[in-house]
Amino acid sequence: MPYFPPRARKVRILATLGPASSDAETIRSLFLAGADAFRLNMSHGARADHAANIGYIRALEEEFKRPTTILADLQGPKLRIGSFADNLVTLRVGEVFVLDRDPAPGTSRRVTLPHPEIYAALSGGERLLLDDGRLVLRVRSVSDDRIETVVEIGGPLSNRKGVNVPDVVLPLAAMTDKDRDDLSFALEMGCDWIALSFVQRPEDLVEARVLMGGRGALMAKIEKPAAVQCLNAILEQADGVMVARGDLGVELPPQAVPPLQKQIVAAARRMGRPVVVATQMLESMVKAPTPTRAEVSDVATAVYDGADAIMLSAETAVGDHVREAVLMMDNIARSVEADAGYLDRLHFTETRPEPTAADALAEAAEGIVKTLQASVIVSFTSSGSTARRVSRERPQTPILALTPYAEIARRMGLLWGVHAIRTGEIENFEQMIAKGCRMAMRHGLAAGGDRIVVLAGVPFGTSGSTNVIHVAQVRGDELEGRR
Repeated sequence: MPYFPPRARKVRILATLGPASSDAETIRSLFLAGADAFRLNMSHGARADHAANIGYIRALEEEFKRPTTILADLQGPKLRIGSFADNLVTLRVGEVFVLDRDPAPGTSRRVTLPHPEIYAALSGGERLLLDDGRLVLRVRSVSDDRIETVVEIGGPLSNRKGVNVPDVVLPLAAMTDKDRDDLSFALEMGCDWIALSFVQRPEDLVEARVLMGGRGALMAKIEKPAAVQCLNAILEQADGVMVARGDLGVELPPQAVPPLQKQIVAAARRMGRPVVVATQMLESMVKAPTPTRAEVSDVATAVYDGADAIMLSAETAVGDHVREAVLMMDNIARSVEADAGYLDRLHFTETRPEPTAADALAEAAEGIVKTLQASVIVSFTSSGSTARRVSRERPQTPILALTPYAEIARRMGLLWGVHAIRTGEIENFEQMIAKGCRMAMRHGLAAGGDRIVVLAGVPFGTSGSTNVIHVAQVRGDELEGRR
């Protein structure tokens, strides 16, 4: 197979790799089932396993001549209580429970909390959530080394469970030493996207951006209420965002998450940032061969809202039906996109162009496609920004992004509707039109007689200089002698 054909859907599928999907054959099967990108969860797994998986993914590129995207998801700061003398205690509603700096094993009355940042941030009255929100404590008093709480929701509590502090912004660095090591590894291995966990404010992105030094793209995971409060500022600093509904649903009431998901997706789309909707989308398929009807509706909602990508987590990392989960997500997305009202729903979110030539031409391209019924928008891009701008408009046609840089082609794998290809440099206008027509035909996006819309920047090869839009008609002999 000399060229892998473009997907028949516009939304992208991001599949998490793990123990159930860490061999070449399984990763290949996920790709063929519909996975456009792969997530490496740096919270789990050995470096050697991640390196092997990256090698398997890059081998797919060679086999299918199609750039494939890798996202490395950093763990972020993990807040945990200490251990108990008997490994397990039960907290009862109304009882006092103390968190302190004493390293002694805990009891049903107290346990160590080795995070001075939490003591510094609390003043009294805040909630502390333990074990993914299963237990709720209300802070009654706080000092430098002791937090006295009252149990509001009790239950069993075992060693090293996580702590969430939803009511304050914690003075925590967004990156730990482990994250810095993992980031260095991911960049050395050529990962295309870096996801930063537990972002609370735009400043949290600065260190990662500096350490990346222009390598890869930076994704902010929105999973803290504080991040929602400064969402637009975070979007300004990030290259993309992920709606991480797991932790977001721990720190907020469950009913608050669906409207927030819609708000985050809409805000990202307005600012032209790719947005991934993640966590528990087909959770029952970790064990079951088919999802619940509610899960199908959940995935469909994300597609109708215009998410750039939808993500599988445990379903493909540790599930019993990894290939079937990808196939199901692919089938759901195709069904939604076949709905006659799909594009109209997408355009409920208004995406106003910035007063730049690039944005104006991207908006114009979408209008020209409608008027002329063009087959494809061809974007020549050095940085990926032209394709991203066109993708923001959610046109009815596919977007063929041509770039001379492999890393840019891979980075565009999370953009809605974009089929990215690495190709040679172009030197003049005539070569641009000929190559656009030729590549559109070669990848099955246009046939002889079709019109295509071409976007590029002159002088060629200058990042951010999109200033040309051209309508071309494909000749039937475009491919002759040009293999």
